[in-house]
Amino acid sequence: MKIKTSELACVCGPTSKFPEYYKPEIAFAGRSNVGKSSLINSLLNRKNLARTSSSPGKTVTINFYEINNEFYLVDLPGYGYAKASEAERIKWGKMIEKYLKKRDTLAAIVLLIDVRHAPTKDDVMMYNFIREYGFTPIIVATKLDKIKRSMRDKQLKLIRETLHAPKDQIIIMHSSVDKTGRDEILDVLEMKILSPVSETDQST
Repeated sequence: MKIKTSELACVCGPTSKFPEYYKPEIAFAGRSNVGKSSLINSLLNRKNLARTSSSPGKTVTINFYEINNEFYLVDLPGYGYAKASEAERIKWGKMIEKYLKKRDTLAAIVLLIDVRHAPTKDDVMMYNFIREYGFTPIIVATKLDKIKRSMRDKQLKLIRETLHAPKDQIIIMHSSVDKTGRDEILDVLEMKILSPVSETDQST
C-alpha cells in the first residue's frame, strides 16, 4: 500500500462525540511511550503528524488521521503510565472501551509492544480485552533498533509466550529509525481494509 495523503481529521476528548465516519478504521493501542506516534509517522512517511505529548499519560484523546481519502488510522490513548492516577487510568479504559463498542467501521486493531521487554500486565490485559471484542490484534514489536539482531528471536518468543498468543498470531518487528517492518505492516493493514468490516459480528 502506498501512502499518498495523510492529515489529522479529528481529536476527541473524554466527553466528545465520535465523528460519524463511514470509511474503515485501523486503531492503534499501546502503553505510554511505547512509540505509537513514531510508528504512525513512520507508516505515513511524516515526521511530526502524530505528536508525542509533553506530559506522557496526561493527554486523554483519540486522534483520527485520514489516509488517502480512503480510511483512518486511529490513535487511542496510551495506557499504563506509571505516574498516572487511578482516575486517569479509568479515563483511558473508558475511552478505549467506548471506542471499541461504538465503531462499526473498525476493521482492525494494532497493539504495540516494546520489543526490549516482556509484555506488561497492562499489555496482557489489553491483548485479552481486544480479543474479547472479537478481534485478533496485529502485534507490532516496536524499538527494534534498540536490541541486537541476535536477540530478536528470543524477544519474539517472549512476547508470544507472555501473551499466550496462538501460533498464527501476527507479530511484526518495527524500527522507526530504519523503517524495518514498515512495508509488512502496511501490507497487513491493506488486507484488513479490503476485508469486510470487521472480524467480529459486533454483537456486543
